[in-house]
Amino acid sequence: MASSSTPNFWLNRLGWLGLVGLCVSGLMGCANPGSTTLAAGDPNGLVQNPTQLLGTLPLPAGSLIRADQSLIIGAGDNWVGRVVLDVGRDFDAAYRFFLDTYPAQGWTVVSAIRGKTSFMVMTRQERTATFEMLDGGVMSSSLVTLTMAPRNAAVVAPKKP
Repeated sequence: MASSSTPNFWLNRLGWLGLVGLCVSGLMGCANPGSTTLAAGDPNGLVQNPTQLLGTLPLPAGSLIRADQSLIIGAGDNWVGRVVLDVGRDFDAAYRFFLDTYPAQGWTVVSAIRGKTSFMVMTRQERTATFEMLDGGVMSSSLVTLTMAPRNAAVVAPKKP
């Protein structure tokens, strides 16, 4: 057992406190009557007008948010969390949309990997966007999981037991 004077003891405590603080602030944001929450009003769990939730963040035409798989904290241009998008069957068009549209709006592509499951990481100012894109093929819709987080957030690496 580490004593309270060792750096690892305080690092572990601060890491857990940070996680608890993030959860509490997220819950407080949900309790705020002025905040926007993601509710599945559609029986299929889809949200058709994401502008209030995601601000000016561009999405492919016709894409729908899967509310039951998404977690949005905050609203507008400062939200953080995960959004799962149903982008329809044209996976290539969705991939090109993100790769063309975001850099045109000031996002810098850090990495892009293309395949059956594709990944992109982009940054802009103090935000990082990570896209995980799953090609649904001709029989089902393609999905994009967009994770938005603060850039350079303090990360505490887990310790081996």
